[in-house]
Amino acid sequence: MRRSLPAIALLALALAACNGSAGGDASRPTSDTHAASQSQSQADIAFAALSARYLDEALAFSPVSATQIGDHRFDAQIDDMSAEGRAASAAFNRAMLAELDAIDDAALSREHQVDARILRNHLQYALWQEETFQSWAWDPQIYSGLAGGAIYGLMAREFAPLPERMRSAMERMERLPTLFAQARANLDPSRVPKTHAETVARQNAGVLTLLDTFITPNAGELQGADRERLDAAVETLRDAVAEHQQWLDDTLVPNATGEFRIGAERYDQQLKFALNASLSRAEIKQRAEAELSRIRDEMYAVARTVLADQPGAPDTPERPDENQKQAAIEAAMELAYAERPERDGVVDFAKHTLEVATDFVRAKDLVTVPDDPVKIILMPEFQRGFSVAYCDSPGPLDKGLDTYYAISPIPDEWSEAQVDSFLREYNNYMIHVLTIHEAMPGHYLEGAHSVNHPSTLRAVFRSGPFAEGWAVYTERTLADAGYLDNDPLFRLMQLKFYARAVANAILDQGIHVDNWTREQAMDLMVRQTFQQQSEADGKWIRAQLSSTQLATYFVGAQEHFDARRAAEAKLGDGFDVKAYHDGILAQGAPPVRFARQLLLGEPIE
Repeated sequence: MRRSLPAIALLALALAACNGSAGGDASRPTSDTHAASQSQSQADIAFAALSARYLDEALAFSPVSATQIGDHRFDAQIDDMSAEGRAASAAFNRAMLAELDAIDDAALSREHQVDARILRNHLQYALWQEETFQSWAWDPQIYSGLAGGAIYGLMAREFAPLPERMRSAMERMERLPTLFAQARANLDPSRVPKTHAETVARQNAGVLTLLDTFITPNAGELQGADRERLDAAVETLRDAVAEHQQWLDDTLVPNATGEFRIGAERYDQQLKFALNASLSRAEIKQRAEAELSRIRDEMYAVARTVLADQPGAPDTPERPDENQKQAAIEAAMELAYAERPERDGVVDFAKHTLEVATDFVRAKDLVTVPDDPVKIILMPEFQRGFSVAYCDSPGPLDKGLDTYYAISPIPDEWSEAQVDSFLREYNNYMIHVLTIHEAMPGHYLEGAHSVNHPSTLRAVFRSGPFAEGWAVYTERTLADAGYLDNDPLFRLMQLKFYARAVANAILDQGIHVDNWTREQAMDLMVRQTFQQQSEADGKWIRAQLSSTQLATYFVGAQEHFDARRAAEAKLGDGFDVKAYHDGILAQGAPPVRFARQLLLGEPIE
């Protein structure tokens, strides 16, 4: 998955991966110029001006997101989550939407038609978030994400000299106690789900870890009055974190009685905005259930091959019943589970898999491999508890900075049984799949390609289904190309990982719309899609903490598979896989249907 940060003015950035360059006017978003060399209509000129003004003005409402994107004008500020700050943001978005609606979409160039549709969706989403969904009143993750991101976004990458970033961090630390106070004022414990409260209570101390990791070791970069001010800001923030922790533990967690299920009406509305995809909830469910059945059949066929020479293997008839199919797949998977890293060896093995995947993609010439750096890191503490890994790419304005492939370490307090369950799930073969998804040729490579598109607006509002769908699509693409010498155990783990993506979409609806119990969720994850208990336990928590995001993997992958089939049908013998991959990635990660329409010359719909 791609890492995201909550924000108020740009809550629709929830799946964005963004960039920045070092300070000054050079870091300000600029107007889109990809159609400037062509004869532009008045509508194009109006939209380009509106787009530039939106990007120039909107980020002031969300300084934490602005830093992540690479607009460093607001590095010393943080988001104003007060009622007045949210109202100002909503008024700005409503005014921008009115101006956008006054432009004739039909008179725009194809590129601008896409960007106009993307901007309209995000403006509508931001207003819906503020006025209908009201996550500011019941989701404490917004505030913990802002608090952690305020420091992490400044310090994790060297977009400016360290003393400059330290001074910005110092000013943000001085403002963070206000953010914590706004959180306590905004959050209504009766609306906060218990899982959300407990998760944030565990994450809160991560802000102190960021201080100890990034701030205090570099305090010597500031001297004199600046150093004194920094030291005071650190101590004030430590006290503020402690005060907030006490409120979380003594007030929020005991009184958090909100419903985490958002219901069918809000789910459908959020699905429309968050995914901006071509599939409805009913279509997603129908396709996911059919695909899960097909995957299990394919897994059984692979299992028959794996078990052919294994002593004591279960029966593998040509036409099995469901129990025989289940037993055979589980038995074959045991052979993969036996190949796993040591408890402290997950990160080192991930580095090895990154080298293997990179060499394979280059050797098969599947897609152009960029030279942009990528690093494997331990996941920062304030981000843990939501996923095992994520890709954190630099944004559209930060050129040449590192992409991070972050992996959550195994918690020290875990029992041997928990560790065993985790390493069975993330065995050697599965870590190969994870690296393909997160790094090569998944998120890292896609981000490095997409950032080259000239539309800054498209880069800021990059599509989650495009990014996640591409990552899932590449897993199958490498397996089909013979990754790891066509090892059937790798294929089995690739299918299992894909089955997880399919199950995510079913699980998301099941929980938030169909009121599934934990037992129903566990049956889907543990029995039907063969996930280890630790993985399923974590996913049960994650599904409560978010809504619709879990569907992005399957929906995006289906759209990518559909787009490739359309390209193959249109080009016939002229289809070239590398040219297709480079072409689809060159569209700048809009919703997949728009990338397909632009690439294949289809009407923009």
